[in-house]
Amino acid sequence: MAYLEIDGVRVWGNPDAGALAQAKTCAATGHVVQTLLMADHHKGYSQPIGGVVVYDGQISPSGVGYDIACGNKAVRTNLFAKDIQPTLSKLMDEIARKISFGMGRVNQERVDHPLFDDPDWAVYKAIGKQEHDKLKGLAQSQLGTVGSGNHFVDLLEEKGTGRLWIANHFGSRGFGHKTASGFINLAAGREFLASAPGEKMDQPPVLLDLSSEVGDMYYRAMKLAGRYAYAGRDYVIGQVLAILGAEADLEVHNHHNYAWKETHHGKEVVVVRKGATPSAPGQMGFIGGSMGDISVIVKGKDSLENRDAYYSTVHGAGRIMSRTQAAGKMNWKTRTRSGGQISTEQMLAAVRDFGVELRGAGTDESPFVYRKLQEVLDAHAETIEVMHVLKPIGVCMAGADEFDPYKD
Repeated sequence: MAYLEIDGVRVWGNPDAGALAQAKTCAATGHVVQTLLMADHHKGYSQPIGGVVVYDGQISPSGVGYDIACGNKAVRTNLFAKDIQPTLSKLMDEIARKISFGMGRVNQERVDHPLFDDPDWAVYKAIGKQEHDKLKGLAQSQLGTVGSGNHFVDLLEEKGTGRLWIANHFGSRGFGHKTASGFINLAAGREFLASAPGEKMDQPPVLLDLSSEVGDMYYRAMKLAGRYAYAGRDYVIGQVLAILGAEADLEVHNHHNYAWKETHHGKEVVVVRKGATPSAPGQMGFIGGSMGDISVIVKGKDSLENRDAYYSTVHGAGRIMSRTQAAGKMNWKTRTRSGGQISTEQMLAAVRDFGVELRGAGTDESPFVYRKLQEVLDAHAETIEVMHVLKPIGVCMAGADEFDPYKD
């Protein structure tokens, strides 16, 4: 087997001490069946990113995290990368202009969607009219916006065929964030819309029994946020296809911050994946590298090691440098940074050398802050098969110094 068993935690790749300590805390809290770290793991809030915790009858709002249903959609288009290369710069300008990137941004046009008639909005009505109206209004205004941090829209060229792919990465936006903080508040006996106190990164997970009223309400709200994230990613991909004048003939779409009811070893359990991609046998997933690295489409293997992984794999290359280390400390009053290890010039040179047309992004998302994707894929070679290797040719993200308290 390619993983280590460290104090009961199954670890793929090189163990990170901080993330491992968080995983051990998760393993010791609640009705835990198994705790795992994927090869791209690093510290997160309560449950590490790249961490998977399997529960018997419980769900963790802090484990799913603040960006409920963050995930990727990737589509293969009917175009070839060479078809758009002469106009790539103008196309990236149009993507940056048409699609809304950034913290708290709302869509340029209101998007009507059947999702807003979903019966699970009753969860929020049960909490209170103010809560329902505020979160539903926020969700309606932000559907199809991408956000900031490591969220992106990419154009990619498939190695070997030259086919053009589109990929995006984001979740349920402010609606998901307020849903997460609301249920974490309720679990602590606070008002749903109260300002969450300054929780510590290493605190134990917040757990809810699925059989309880609040646990069932969270599960339904999380699933609604999941459908919302799918709708948003669908909308953005549709916008980019329209800009390109292209059609899609293959799509891959899944969450990697979510909780699923699954059957493993003959028993139904709740699998909470934070920054981990589901990889059931035959299931396809998109795994993004940095803006200076490959991305891949993978398929889960029917192997003993994949069963041991509870059908989970990496969601990206994994950070090796924090945002503050890379970009320095930001003074929001003066809007100046100090102490960063990566300069804008270094980032732009690396991206240019890799052949990428970049719009937006700060040095905290530069290629230097991530592992090489192939390294983490190699650690999971017995659990996933690489189907398509994709090289970015255009990357669009929110601009540098965009304030965002929940970037991962």
